[in-house]
Amino acid sequence: MAKSGKASIKRGKPSYFMSILGVTLVLFLLGLIGWLVINANKLGNYFKESVELRAELRGDLNPSDSTALMQYISAKPYVKSIEFITKEQAKKIYLGDGNENWDKVLDANPLPNSINFKVKKEYMNTDSLNLIQADLQQQTYIAEVAYPQALVDNLNKNVKRISIILLAVAIILALVVIILIDNTIRLAMFSNRFLIKTMQMVGATRWFIAKPMNIRAIINGAISGVIAIAAVILVILVAERILPEMKAIHDNTTLALLFIGLIILGIFITLFSTHRSVLKYLKMKLDDLY
Repeated sequence: MAKSGKASIKRGKPSYFMSILGVTLVLFLLGLIGWLVINANKLGNYFKESVELRAELRGDLNPSDSTALMQYISAKPYVKSIEFITKEQAKKIYLGDGNENWDKVLDANPLPNSINFKVKKEYMNTDSLNLIQADLQQQTYIAEVAYPQALVDNLNKNVKRISIILLAVAIILALVVIILIDNTIRLAMFSNRFLIKTMQMVGATRWFIAKPMNIRAIINGAISGVIAIAAVILVILVAERILPEMKAIHDNTTLALLFIGLIILGIFITLFSTHRSVLKYLKMKLDDLY
């Protein structure tokens, strides 16, 4: 009987490897999708906070008035960054965009001094921008506040559409992952069915039989989660090396939450499936195991 039990244990060991491998693969896939969802949201916010508003000034202000106006705008809760652009700087930007020089036609620089600023992502919508525009245009030294309205509208629509699509994919994939992990664990436990039944026949209690397998399931789930996390981190490092711009939206806090979620999910599903399989084989008759 002891030899039979040892043989069953040996036969069960390869199944642990396969179950860890199977769980790791599906957690890795879920981690990649989660990373894409996070990046889509961060990338959308990054683009939103890259849109620049321009407050064009009336004539040439003296330094004290310019400083006061800059302080007034920068104190607003919606301002993320702010910069004073002189006529000369505006001309360099204009020519840098590929426009023709007007020196042969005009003697003076027609571009106004301006205060260019970027707003926080929470305010990057048409209603908020219109309120900002109306508020600043009441200032004596500001002639006009302009922003690319079409770009803002399209950006908000595209970010929302992409976020919904990726979220739907993540939810569907999460369900598929749960089913795949459950099937993988059940298949791994199938090779241990005779060991479970043998222990029951010699008088072992359900808790005594299930406890070591549950502990092993927790360990396997944690190992799978850690390996999957390492693989996701490797993919992220490679992606950021190929596209250095992605470092601008790198968020360690959100990634940490994602990685913790992968470990918890791996442990929970592995433990749940293992315990359920043990109870299933304990309830079955010996002849039904063949």
